Order: sequence, then C-alpha cells, then structure tokens
Amino acid sequence: MSVETHINGSTDTPPCRHCGTPMKTVMADLGSMPVSNDYLPVDADLALEPSYPLIVYVCSECWLSQTQDFVAADRLFRADYAYFSSMSPSWVDHARRYVEMMTERFNITPEDQHIEIASNDGYLLQFSKAAGIPCLGVEPCESVALAAREKGIDTRIKFFGRETARELKAEGWAPKLINGNNVFAHVPDINDFVGGVSELLAPEGVATFEVQHLLIMMQKHEFDTIYHEHFSYLSLLAGQKVFAAQGLRVFDVEILPTHGGSIRFFVCHEGASHKETEAVSRVLAEELAYGLDTDAVYDDWRRDVESRKTALRDLIQTIKDEGKSIVAYGAPAKGNTLLNYCGIGKESIEFTVDRAISKQNTLLPGTHIPVLAPDAINERKPDYVLILPWNLKDEIKQQMASVQEWGGQFITPVPEPRIEV
Repeated sequence: MSVETHINGSTDTPPCRHCGTPMKTVMADLGSMPVSNDYLPVDADLALEPSYPLIVYVCSECWLSQTQDFVAADRLFRADYAYFSSMSPSWVDHARRYVEMMTERFNITPEDQHIEIASNDGYLLQFSKAAGIPCLGVEPCESVALAAREKGIDTRIKFFGRETARELKAEGWAPKLINGNNVFAHVPDINDFVGGVSELLAPEGVATFEVQHLLIMMQKHEFDTIYHEHFSYLSLLAGQKVFAAQGLRVFDVEILPTHGGSIRFFVCHEGASHKETEAVSRVLAEELAYGLDTDAVYDDWRRDVESRKTALRDLIQTIKDEGKSIVAYGAPAKGNTLLNYCGIGKESIEFTVDRAISKQNTLLPGTHIPVLAPDAINERKPDYVLILPWNLKDEIKQQMASVQEWGGQFITPVPEPRIEV
C-alpha cells in the first residue's frame, strides 16, 4: 500500500528515523488506537481517552521498519509506567542465565562494570550485583526505577542517549558490558541512542541488545506486537547499518524464543578484537531469502494481517453464539493492540486478570475491559480463557491448571486463533 492510502488520509511521506529517506511502503495499518500501556482508572471519563494512528512504514534504503511518530516518548514512558519485569518468573530466569553466560564468555569480573539501559525493576542487574560486579541501571520510568532501588540497585531515572552517556563517562563509568533488553524498539531517536552506547562502551567492551526479530515476527504473524511504544522493528539487515553508522560492529547474533522470537545483537567497537561468528552471515542470509530487502514482502504481510483479524473475530463470535463465557488472562501491551484492532471488547470478554498489582482494578485502554486479580477466573469458572501474552502460554496454563477442573479451555490468538487442547 502506498503512503497516499493509509488510514488517516495524509499524503505526508515520513522520513526514516535512521537515514532520513522518505518512506512509502506501509507494512501494517492498524487504525487509530489508544496508547497500549495507558490503563484507565475505573472512574475515568472514557470520552476523553485519546487515540493515535498506528502505522508501520518500511525504509527502502536501510530497511528499518518503524512507526510514524504520533506520540512523544515521555508521553509513553511516564513515571507511573505499569510494566514490572519481575512479574514473569520465566523472564527473571532468562535474565539470570544471561548474566551467567556473559560473565563466563567475556570474563566479566568485579574489576569491570555493567550498565543496563531500561533496567526496569532490577530484574537482571540483581544477578550482576550478587556476583559482585559494579552495576548501574538507566531507567526513565520512576515507578519501576524506585522498585530497583529498593533492591539496592543504583538506578538513574532518565532516558539514555549521547548526553546521558557523557554524564556517566565523566563520573568514571566505562562498562565492559552494556545490555538493553527490549529497549531498542522503544527508542525514537535510534541514532542518538546507539551513539551514546558507542561513547560509553569500554574499548574492548561488549554491548548486547535483545529485541523482537522482525523476520520471526513476520513469519509467525505477530501483528499484535505492534504498538506506539515500539518505534522500530529490527532485523539484522537494518541493525548492521544502524550500528555501523556509529562506529559499532555486530560480531555475533543469537536467535531466542523470548517474546515470540527475538534476536540478540552482540556489538563491539569497529576496531575491537571480537571475531565475527558464522551466525551473522547465516541469519543475514535467512532474512534476505525471506525478502526483507524487497517492498513486496511487506505488502503481502499487511494483507495477511487483515485476514487474521477476521479469523479471531469469527472464533470469538462463534463461541458467544453458543452461549459460552470468555474471559482473558493478562493485560500486556500486545493484548491491547490485538483486542482494539480486532474490535473485541467487553461485550465479548467479561474481564481479564493480571498478576501485576499496578494493573489490577483498572480498565484496558480502548476496550475498557476490567482488569482483576487472577483469583477472579477461579471464581467465575468461564468456558474459555483467552491468553493475551501468548508467548507465555505454557507458563500461564501451568499457573491456571485449575481451569481444566471445570472443563474450561484456553484460546491462543497468535500465530493463528486456536483452542488449546
């Protein structure tokens, strides 16, 4: 679809946030949506809830997929940000294994330093701290940063970029390890962010960035992971160009199952001694074979997304026509994209539940479905539970095994809507 035909009728051609090239290819147009992490108080004036276009463009020069900027970053990542990483035991365990792997592979000792960008509630740095490694978190959202401080983890409440990097460098920070998990996509000024990493990282240091892999996102039809808080969608093809522009080199990559399929970039200074692994050429070849350097593959994916919207709506409607009850599990950002795009609201989903106390007793943005504590499912005993954080479905099904006691079943919406057996 050309830029002239997208949802808001604008004929503007937005520039690529990395290279500035005017973009015309639309990968996804999900209409107008509220900010996915803007949970509403139960007494909110719903008529005043704002919404913004949610459109993903692709740059045909550097192939970076990206949303058009309609919402400022400080509007998205506020002091009361509701996502606490430690709420997922599997994610905390993932963080523990990461620290163990990195300290062994790159010989990181108490003589070195570790900085995490977007450190959230200290879910990861707690393991570096326990290993005696001097560490620091940089986190713009006060709610989660204060939770990290309560764990004894030094955390600066600010956005990361060149300015922050220079401040930390002046204080004596020169980390051998920098990491950012699921932050790379959240950065509006990607060049400033990567430039800050380049300025701060020790000469032989390693920076890793874990982010949803665009290739897997497309292969598995994970359209619900598109929301305003995600400014970019990363492939190795685009990532190499973004890092190289700031004097950094991707020397290894790892494909991970987290968040529906992620890529972990291992990055160093251009002149550092780290050898490039075969994984770099292999993953790049897979991306090119799929066609990530062609406009046509993105046009096809947009049409596929539209068909999957219909499939989920049809399944939910069939269940309701049978007189069955449906609730949801989880209140993730991806769930809000899914429900709003598919037009599934409280007339179909009675309520959802979430373990995060910060989300309980609120309303989901857009759909206004109530968010309750997990015990509400056992009290209601619904016929079906729609798992919104489908990437954690095995963990959730284990936590909610009691659903099977009354014959309840689970529904997963991605990669295609299905009733779990």
